[in-house]
Amino acid sequence: MFKRILVPVDLTEPEFAKPAIDTAVEMARASGGIVRVVNVLPMTPVMLAEYVPADFDSQQRETSEEALAIVARESGIDPQRISTSVRQGGIYHEILEEAAAVKADLIVMTSHRPAMRTYFLGSNAGHVVRYAKCSVLVVRH
Repeated sequence: MFKRILVPVDLTEPEFAKPAIDTAVEMARASGGIVRVVNVLPMTPVMLAEYVPADFDSQQRETSEEALAIVARESGIDPQRISTSVRQGGIYHEILEEAAAVKADLIVMTSHRPAMRTYFLGSNAGHVVRYAKCSVLVVRH
């Protein structure tokens, strides 16, 4: 069964991530595995850099770390079996990098129902499914 489960979450929609977290926790309990919850912060566009405080990125990271700590605490799994990470960059690229870094054998993530634009542009979940080196479970909201 799966021992290292990665769950990417978008902290702007915490309820949207709940089904993926619940699924990952249930799978980790069944297999004696661990869960890693990751949030990816977008890079601050260069053209906006002069309009935000100098410590904007660190403030954003700190806020995300606090929010992830709450998500982990509310997951219901033993605190020794869940960890969190905040990364910054392109969403699907950073998810794949985190999966490689923690040697994840499963990524559990939610995805919106596909819209016409995602069939042409591709969604983050679609990119993760295509390029992940491990299994990916997409939980529909």
